[in-house]
Amino acid sequence: MISEVSNPHTTVTRIKKIVLQTPEDDERPVYLSGNFNNWATQDFHFKMKKLEPGKYEFNFPEGPEFTGELIYKFTKGDWSEVEIDRYGNRTPNRHWNDDKPVKFEKVAKWRKNWLPYRPSQLPKIHLISEEFEIPQLNKTRKIWALLPHDYDTSTEHYPVLYLHDAQNLFNENAEFGNWQIDKKLAVMADYGIGKIIVIAVEHGEKERLIEYNVGKTLLGQGNGKQYIRFITDTLKPFVDKTFRTKPERDHTGIGGSSMGGLVSIFSGLIYPEVFGKLMVFSPSLWVIPKIKLGFLDFFEPQETRIYLYAGGDESETMVNHVTKLRKRLLKRESLEGKMKVRLSINENGKHNESYWSDEFPKAIEWLFFNDKPE
Repeated sequence: MISEVSNPHTTVTRIKKIVLQTPEDDERPVYLSGNFNNWATQDFHFKMKKLEPGKYEFNFPEGPEFTGELIYKFTKGDWSEVEIDRYGNRTPNRHWNDDKPVKFEKVAKWRKNWLPYRPSQLPKIHLISEEFEIPQLNKTRKIWALLPHDYDTSTEHYPVLYLHDAQNLFNENAEFGNWQIDKKLAVMADYGIGKIIVIAVEHGEKERLIEYNVGKTLLGQGNGKQYIRFITDTLKPFVDKTFRTKPERDHTGIGGSSMGGLVSIFSGLIYPEVFGKLMVFSPSLWVIPKIKLGFLDFFEPQETRIYLYAGGDESETMVNHVTKLRKRLLKRESLEGKMKVRLSINENGKHNESYWSDEFPKAIEWLFFNDKPE
């Protein structure tokens, strides 16, 4: 966006620029995201120059995309790191529609990993049962439902995500920390991407490994197939009857981390007619290094989204295993054009709840609320 001052002897071109001041600054870079770059959140062409702590500037280049009204926000590289007001609330889009050469802006605070949250937006945590029967394993289990904060006052029907290891999802007293999915869903609801029902199934403590282990692996013979059948044949029908769900496969997901990630992969591959979305964090692929995909050729392929995450500091093989799995899924002729896999690698990521918590909102957004082509 350029203005020119002319006289008979000279032409002076002034490039318009934004000057940003933010009293609560940190080491994260600042980016512009707006109608001029399709609202990309980490576009290095729109990274602001840091002049000093708390002060940034950006000079717009010449181009037709900068000639009309500019609508934008400031982020620290992602919507989970977007600007907020001094009270922690979301801010409206900013508008620039005059011809002044400099626009002065101010950001009071920034989100970090989707926080802070508004308590009024927290999902309603409903205990379905202390002892929900699992006939396939002749056991019982505690199961929770996290319902959108306005569930009781709306008539909406919602997508459903089934998650394993409920003890580590929103329990503040969890031994190894938790995913904070209740807080993340609260913030996401503010941005229109968190209206979802989460069904959280607690693991079987000492029996966790054998329940999440599908078939015969390096851990021995598991009961994973029976556990998956419990979710598909027993739990899902109950949930769809009890809550206002969107029961179709396109609106149904399953997910977890570590062994929970592994059993989620098999849930989606064995029951593609039930699950159209898979959230797979740090899957324990080491227990089945030569995972066989031949059985997939017997199924009618349906469009499936898989969000695969791995941390570079988890093990020597984690990133390699996950990368290979993605490649094999995409190369499978029977799945051609039907399998969409988003691979997210955090080179510094460790095998713990803190990193899975970071990834949770990004996975939810891509799996359930993103219609953009890959």
